[in-house]
Amino acid sequence: MKALMMGNEAIARGAYEANCKIISSYPGTPSTEIVESISVYEGVYAEWAPNEKVALEVAAGACIAGIRSLTTMKHVGVNVAADPLFNMTYEGVNAGLVIVSADDPGIHSSQNEQDNRIYASHAKMPLLEPTSSQECKDMIVEAYEISERFNTPVLFRTTTRVSHSKGIVHFQEDLAVEEKFKNYKKNKLDRLLLPAISRKRHLEIEANLLDIQAYSNSSPLNVIEYSSPEIGIVTSGISYQYVKEVFGDTVSVLKLGMSYPFPDEKAKEFAAWAKTIYVVEEGEPFIETSLKAMGIACTGKEIIPVCGELNPEIIRKAITREEFDCYEGVQVPPRPPRLCAGCGYLGLYSAVKQHRDIIAAGDIGCYTLGGTEPIKALDTVLCMGASISMATGMQRTQDFKPMGKKVFAFIGDSTFFHSGMTGLLNAVYNKTPIVICILDNRSTSMTGNQENPGTGRTLQGSTSEVIRIEDIVLALGIKPDNLRILDPTNLQETQQCVDTAKHSTEPFVIISRHPCELLKSKAEPTKKYIIDNVTCVNCKKCTMLGCSAIKIVDRQIMIDPLDCKGCSICQQVCPYDSIKEA
Repeated sequence: MKALMMGNEAIARGAYEANCKIISSYPGTPSTEIVESISVYEGVYAEWAPNEKVALEVAAGACIAGIRSLTTMKHVGVNVAADPLFNMTYEGVNAGLVIVSADDPGIHSSQNEQDNRIYASHAKMPLLEPTSSQECKDMIVEAYEISERFNTPVLFRTTTRVSHSKGIVHFQEDLAVEEKFKNYKKNKLDRLLLPAISRKRHLEIEANLLDIQAYSNSSPLNVIEYSSPEIGIVTSGISYQYVKEVFGDTVSVLKLGMSYPFPDEKAKEFAAWAKTIYVVEEGEPFIETSLKAMGIACTGKEIIPVCGELNPEIIRKAITREEFDCYEGVQVPPRPPRLCAGCGYLGLYSAVKQHRDIIAAGDIGCYTLGGTEPIKALDTVLCMGASISMATGMQRTQDFKPMGKKVFAFIGDSTFFHSGMTGLLNAVYNKTPIVICILDNRSTSMTGNQENPGTGRTLQGSTSEVIRIEDIVLALGIKPDNLRILDPTNLQETQQCVDTAKHSTEPFVIISRHPCELLKSKAEPTKKYIIDNVTCVNCKKCTMLGCSAIKIVDRQIMIDPLDCKGCSICQQVCPYDSIKEA
């Protein structure tokens, strides 16, 4: 059989064919579809974990117990999972364990641009990099074999273009997956990472890396494609596809599917053949550094940029000095990201914006857009779960440098479960009088409305306990009088709540609860709104809400009837009663 698959779908297919049974992950673009795709296969257990650290620990436990497991995450998620990641090399595996890191060169949907290949060398684990959907399927199978053969987890690194590009994948539709499980050995001392055991394991890991390097040199994952010896290009991942698009078979290529441990003998063989060597890789000079450390002369980041994604034209211009524009110069109008019409975040942000003496620490999610034009309600965004902890630090600075400001933290429901709870615990324990606004829209909305502990459903569709945020907040020590639950589309109630919270001398929590407008269960609006152009004075106060249904056409403000969700927030902010029910 053959099918058109995204790289993520192909990874899911390969993991299924490799008899991977337990998958635990946290959603994050560009990795999310892997788990969503594998969850529909029979005979597997797939779950959304509260965060990436928990996900890796679940997968680690499964592999130690004797069942092949998988965890997937975007590149910044590996930062969250770094503690168990580094220690799993020392722990070793029983059944195979593969960790997928989906990197995001070009920062399409992330906070930063980091090259997670460096994690492999730092944590001393094998690194595999597919270049196509077919390789995503085939190499994930090989990753499990490597994991078990060398008693190590394997880092499987993709990028946005590999994850989301589609290609033909050949597979056996009615494949009978062989059920292979490893026996669990109780009281196996090398699973206890005590200092004496870890010191011994470190020596074993270093020796093991030499064995893996020998495998890397002979592995079909690393291939020399011989052609003219005048130019040789060393590359990996999606960059290989760009190189082939530019040069075809006119140059020799060392294609690295397993780039760590570095295949030194294969690199020497290639260097003996090619007269001039270029290294084409996105991100950091990972391959280039390995070559130069061996004394192999090559040109890499001197001409290939570190920042952003590569493409064929960047590579062509860098190596051949030729410019060839294969696309027509179409000017696409800019379209900045916006919150959806009717989004519950709009009401709370509108209320907070009325107070110039509020500092607002934001977090990662759709509500991050509350810091952009025209809303401009947020002051900082750092990383998942950081808003509450940062707000604590900001508020505490006023013990020494009074600014007359009150600090609010904004965090989503899924992000609160992910890593916000400990920040709240810290604020309560240290009696820091910040205001924590938990924006509960009943889903993990920014990555595609995935389930979370507060939705009452699991990834695979079964019903579950609804974990009530208010119960957690009270259990963490917030006093009942310092907790408010509101619907942010009621602006009067929201404004009164913000006023009360601002003057609190103790930690205060506002749970702003309004379902995401993109949820399939969301009912169609029963009413919509229009602007009375006769009474409208064009004050533009409604446009400052940031609602995408409100537009200015030919200098006239109007509400798009297709976009309007009937939330009535715009009607409530209009000072001239010019917004009416349609």
